[in-house]
Amino acid sequence: MKRKKDILSIETLEMFERLVNRDEKSYSIDMMVMPGTLEDKHKNCDTIPALRRQFNLIYLLLEGEHDVKLGAEHLQLNPNDLVIVPENMLYASDHIKNCKGYCIHFKPEILNLQLAKPLAEEFPYFHFDAPHILNLSQTESELIQNSFRNIIQEYDGDSQEKNYLLCNLILILLFRIREIYRIRVKELNRNSNRQEQLANSFKLLVEKHFIENRSVNLYAEMLHITPKYLTEVVSDTFGRSPLQIIHDILLLEAKVQLRSTHKSISEIAYSLKFEDPSHFTHFIKRRSGFSPQSLRKQL
Repeated sequence: MKRKKDILSIETLEMFERLVNRDEKSYSIDMMVMPGTLEDKHKNCDTIPALRRQFNLIYLLLEGEHDVKLGAEHLQLNPNDLVIVPENMLYASDHIKNCKGYCIHFKPEILNLQLAKPLAEEFPYFHFDAPHILNLSQTESELIQNSFRNIIQEYDGDSQEKNYLLCNLILILLFRIREIYRIRVKELNRNSNRQEQLANSFKLLVEKHFIENRSVNLYAEMLHITPKYLTEVVSDTFGRSPLQIIHDILLLEAKVQLRSTHKSISEIAYSLKFEDPSHFTHFIKRRSGFSPQSLRKQL
């Protein structure tokens, strides 16, 4: 059986629609935003391969089965979960079935004239290390649904002020989410225990430093705890050891470079701080079952 692609680099909204949702209709070449319902977006797909997109994604799940991989995390979504995927973040889904809800893909440049600051400064949930899944109350969900419906209605219309109205309606959605996000972050900080805080701090450190630092002992030193205690709290919180998390992120990055760059195997090995290409090849084979060359051909 032919192996599915592991990592895709998606640059345009059109490419995403054609490849992931197998949508063959024509699109504007300068398209900057694409809203819709999950029923429509997922009618032709039951999985989404791991990919990085050069645009932002926000979606609200109302019904159905939907898992999500964000970086090294793998979670099953619940009704009224709002998911925020910043551009260039590794994202995938292994199981999509009977989903209902709303979604929007957009390039941040569409809001350049409306915002005085970069998008992530104005809306902190677009930061790479922010919480990206928010479970909404029914009242909050209805507010967000209404914002999505307004965007879709304007997107499907033919107003002469369409672009201006769309930009402002997207901003309303983002402000609504920011209001909810601020409340959720306070709740998370208040309710999380010391172990969860340490485990999340470790994960953020790994995402920032995994290329140059792969030692569990060094991460423990950075967090001022023992390696044994770090292993305990991380394993209890995430169900994986610290070393597994480090290796998972490293493997994903290796796959991205194999798929989306023209670097040689040696160049990728040295860019990821392996001692030499043979060590890199051994790591890839042990973690994936394939050589780097085979992975590159299969991706």
